[in-house]
Amino acid sequence: AHELIRSLNEDDVPLDQLRDVISRDPALAVQLLRLANSAHYGNHSRVGTIDDAIARVGTGQVRALALASFFNDAFPIAPGLDRETFWRESQSYGGLTQWLASGTGSDCQQAWLTGFMARVGELLMGLKVPGCVIEFEKQPQYPGARWEREMAMLGFTEGQVSAELARAWNFPDDMVSALDAAANPMAAQPFSRLGAVLHVAELLAATPTPSFAAVDDLPADVLAALDVDADWMRSRLPQAQRYMEASRLH
Repeated sequence: AHELIRSLNEDDVPLDQLRDVISRDPALAVQLLRLANSAHYGNHSRVGTIDDAIARVGTGQVRALALASFFNDAFPIAPGLDRETFWRESQSYGGLTQWLASGTGSDCQQAWLTGFMARVGELLMGLKVPGCVIEFEKQPQYPGARWEREMAMLGFTEGQVSAELARAWNFPDDMVSALDAAANPMAAQPFSRLGAVLHVAELLAATPTPSFAAVDDLPADVLAALDVDADWMRSRLPQAQRYMEASRLH
């Protein structure tokens, strides 16, 4: 997992390198094969090799599996959070970020990875400031609520903590700036397109059953900055739950 994470700055990782890394991590190999054969990727014929699994899910998802495996081991779940629910929601956030990126001309694989790790900062908050996550989570939940409560209580957001982590690990600069800007993308200088995508995706992910009304409630200035077509969003808006299946593999 560590080697795959270090490859985030490499645009083209050779297939044989990916195969070798995964082959040395049996747990990661099993997760990859289960994901490739899951309903999330349709009713295709079953795959039984790492090469075929990588071809089906894509290198972005392979890296995401490595991230999930690493984060699961590196960070205990914070008091106030349920492990399975947290990673399911992170999966949803990543999926919605990728979907929106596809309609805004952004890098879809990078969008998935950035969305997936956006909430990792909340785990660190819970470890460094005991009790804060319990306080955040026990209150009524609505789109944008966590950002508001984090700023009010701590003066920074989970996305900004995730950005510092990404910076320390030498993740791509675009990912770092996007995570830093996610809670308030219109204030970011320079403007982070991926940060605005993250912002909208988080609002949708926090909506239990996204609908036409959810699109209408999104911040108009952010949508305008992204130049995204609201009609496109309404006609193709996915349910957050469709992205959650793979999170059970983590």
